[in-house]
Amino acid sequence: MRLRAYALAVLLIAAGCSSKPPGKTVRVAAASDLALAFEELGREFHNKTGITPVFDFGSSGLLAKQIEQGAPYFLFAAANKQYVDTVVAAGKCDAKSVRPYARGRIVVWCPSKVAAPLKLEELAEPRFAKIAIANPEHAPYGKAAKEALEKAGVWDKIQDRLVIGENVQAAMQYARNDSADAAVVALSLAVVTDGGAFLAIDQSQYEPLEQELVVCGNSEESDAARQLVEFIASTDGREVMTRYGFLLPTEQLRKK
Repeated sequence: MRLRAYALAVLLIAAGCSSKPPGKTVRVAAASDLALAFEELGREFHNKTGITPVFDFGSSGLLAKQIEQGAPYFLFAAANKQYVDTVVAAGKCDAKSVRPYARGRIVVWCPSKVAAPLKLEELAEPRFAKIAIANPEHAPYGKAAKEALEKAGVWDKIQDRLVIGENVQAAMQYARNDSADAAVVALSLAVVTDGGAFLAIDQSQYEPLEQELVVCGNSEESDAARQLVEFIASTDGREVMTRYGFLLPTEQLRKK
């Protein structure tokens, strides 16, 4: 039985390896709020260049740690510029390639069975028995959610009702599968989710989610990453980002 299980595991690993896209690829570590927007951008980029972006989406803090530890990513798109600074300081990514690409926004999203709040303070009401957020320790959108909830005076009131997701996608999933009555998540995820409704949170309630990206490594794959960066900044790329609810930055690179 053990031999058969081992053989099956080998076959599954082989099948996974054979599923790698043919031709040129570029491995990208990207914040979870970018999942839907970047998947669309990736398809358009492939159609134009023949290069296939291979995305790993997660919390920016955990992705930054992986890059520091040598994970083979050649583009890092973070939800907060501090994590880009971290990988640059570690010598893993090119400081000259740093550029802002978007500003994120947060909302309170509720599934169809729950009426969305009209103001953030309503989350303290008993009808919101479970409220999901991303982990504020390493997820920028979770940190922004905590800041907004604190400013609204409800953070301490809902401590025992919080459901913490590994990243903002996980927080959204809790609300989508009815494990939470509300989720404080990225606007980019809420605008493309069927059903439900959301309350936009005033941007003055949290530190700006200035999102930056940076090219890592020094190889042919790094060159492909630079091409992807230019595509994201192009008219086509900016149209996609705007459609997913991101505010666009100025064209100037952030001064170091």
